Amino acid sequence: MKCIVRASLGLLMFAISLSTVVFADGGADTYKAKCAACHGATGAGDTAMGKNLKLRDLGSADVQKQSDDELAAIITKGKEKMPAYDGKLTKDQIGEVVKYIRTLKK
Repeated sequence: MKCIVRASLGLLMFAISLSTVVFADGGADTYKAKCAACHGATGAGDTAMGKNLKLRDLGSADVQKQSDDELAAIITKGKEKMPAYDGKLTKDQIGEVVKYIRTLKK
């Protein structure tokens, strides 16, 4: 009986870890499609457009200290020169992008 419980627990932990990877991949795909043109592949804002707009590095402490809700609001409503993605991305996609931005932490 203990073996079955251990095996089930191990399988459950494995499934949870895979689901996290899937969310990060979904966020990465959305980021690449919608954000990377300005923010760059690494989030550093090192593209021509990013440099022109003087974008902050998404991995910087300044950006990373913002809450998930704050980042989601910026993506949804836009801010300064950044366009709003409300209606262009679903709430789930925006949440996945926020999770992806967290992976860019320096």
